[in-house]
Amino acid sequence: MAKRERSLAGKVVVITGAAQGIGASTATVLSRLGAKVVIGDLDQVLAEKTAAELGAEALPLDVTDTKGFTEFLDEVERRVGPIDVLINNAGIMPLAPLDEEDDAATRRLLEINLHAVIHGTREAVKRMRPRGTGHIVNIASMAGKAGFPGAATYCATKHAVVGLSESVHLELHGTGVLVSCVMPAVVRTELASGLGEAKFFKSVQPEDVAQAIVDALRRPKFDVFVPASLDAMGRITRLLPRRLGEGLIRALGGDKILSSATHSSARAEYESRAARSAPAAERGADS
Repeated sequence: MAKRERSLAGKVVVITGAAQGIGASTATVLSRLGAKVVIGDLDQVLAEKTAAELGAEALPLDVTDTKGFTEFLDEVERRVGPIDVLINNAGIMPLAPLDEEDDAATRRLLEINLHAVIHGTREAVKRMRPRGTGHIVNIASMAGKAGFPGAATYCATKHAVVGLSESVHLELHGTGVLVSCVMPAVVRTELASGLGEAKFFKSVQPEDVAQAIVDALRRPKFDVFVPASLDAMGRITRLLPRRLGEGLIRALGGDKILSSATHSSARAEYESRAARSAPAAERGADS
């Protein structure tokens, strides 16, 4: 029997890092479906512009400020109502071989891509579990299922998000609170500046990821691969002996997807912005 499709009309949906990219595309689709969308982003000017275009709300948010993140969620509930959906979308992807990555970049990746997702998920559970309803969506990556040269720490954070999501999913079994883990291929946003294509690892558009997220909210499921074919590819490579699996990935160009752009001038603007994306974490490191 097919799952009954859930209505998203009137649902309070919070999306972190949603001023642009995947978050903004997801906010667009959800707003059209009648959800009450709240955008949280470090770039308040762009967040307000995006929200104004959608009839949504925007509030300032630095996800690396743990206390501020909690206060942001409190303010959402005061203004709009109990949170039905939290989408932990904020993330960065600075690229470099591990021996060239400085400690500040490592710290930013861990704070934004992992610690913020842990904190957001925990806060959502505290709010949703007593009500017996809610949906947490964590944006991971196919890099959370495999390792890619040129992005060791990024892959580590996404592996951790997958593990976190799987564990919390099991912890919440039977509570009415759902968890989905979204694992896209390369998404053509600013984050993917300078990245090329590879055979059978075709990039996707933010709108593709947004639609997959919305589909998972309407017909709940845990694993959300974008495109769906990534699931089959991952299963095949994991079944093969390591040498054969790695050889297949190299033959398809998967080992060059990220490493080929580690010193690309096309990423200079993005890398610069990513380096300024965790002000609270930087203040904590300097204190």
